Amino acid sequence: MIHENKTSVTEFLLVGFSDLSLPLQHLLFTLFLVIYIITLLGNVIILVTVTLDSRLHTPMYFFLWNLSILEMCYISVTMPKVLGDLLSHERSISFIGCGGQMYFFISFATSECFLLAVMAYDRHAAICNPLRYSLIMNSRVCIQMVAGAWIAAFLLAMGQTGFIFSRPYCGPNVINHFFCDVPPVISLVCEDTSINEIAIFVYDVAVILIPFLLILVSYARVLKAILRIRSVEGRRKAFSTCASHLISVSLFYSTGTITYLRPKTSYSLNNDRLLALFYTIMTPMLNPLIYSLRNKEVKRALRKILFSQRA
Repeated sequence: MIHENKTSVTEFLLVGFSDLSLPLQHLLFTLFLVIYIITLLGNVIILVTVTLDSRLHTPMYFFLWNLSILEMCYISVTMPKVLGDLLSHERSISFIGCGGQMYFFISFATSECFLLAVMAYDRHAAICNPLRYSLIMNSRVCIQMVAGAWIAAFLLAMGQTGFIFSRPYCGPNVINHFFCDVPPVISLVCEDTSINEIAIFVYDVAVILIPFLLILVSYARVLKAILRIRSVEGRRKAFSTCASHLISVSLFYSTGTITYLRPKTSYSLNNDRLLALFYTIMTPMLNPLIYSLRNKEVKRALRKILFSQRA
């Protein structure tokens, strides 16, 4: 990040959950630690299962494999710092550290927006064009789509974070949040931030609203194709392949839209913290549960791996 000469702040103080009593903070530490461990274990299980079972070497599970990696990175950007702050009275984070945390958070969140859109396109191709599916979603195309999602997200996040941290920060340096999120950090800039706010809004529309609209269009066509299937069993099977992804999309985009695309005047510390807990902690934990518990192929592959290890 580039510091302007006007910037005098060298570190920020994260309010986090310091307004809660000490017993509550310790309770939150235990809860968050359990959630973090479950998230890592759940996503590792999916990674191992998809890797070891050759029947899962398909585009849908290739994207799920990448989503699991993404979720582990995503939650690890914020959770270790949150856990440390809950046990310590020292809640500071350096200027560069704050910029780094914001950069990686934006990168992984943007990657997830793009990857969920790619997964929706995959389901659209599978159900609407089943005879041409293997040609449309060949291995080369899948790798290119995933690589494009990751690269575009990291490049876009670099521009967004660099623009935010190139502004002057003269004090105060207290961030009313448990991590360096965009709204509370930009509120500390000691100059007019109208240009930044416009740029942030345009970015949020580009990475949240547009992919979400593409997902809606894809699933509208998928629903139309499913309704044309004469067999009840065929319709059930087609819908079941989309249900997990729809749940994941609903959880991620609903909280993201409410947080970043609502009017600035409606911001509230308590509400923002609650929403942020959901999309930074709960969604990464729920995704592996959603995709494994609702997916017969994943459960079958997992049982096969476990039983073969016991044998």
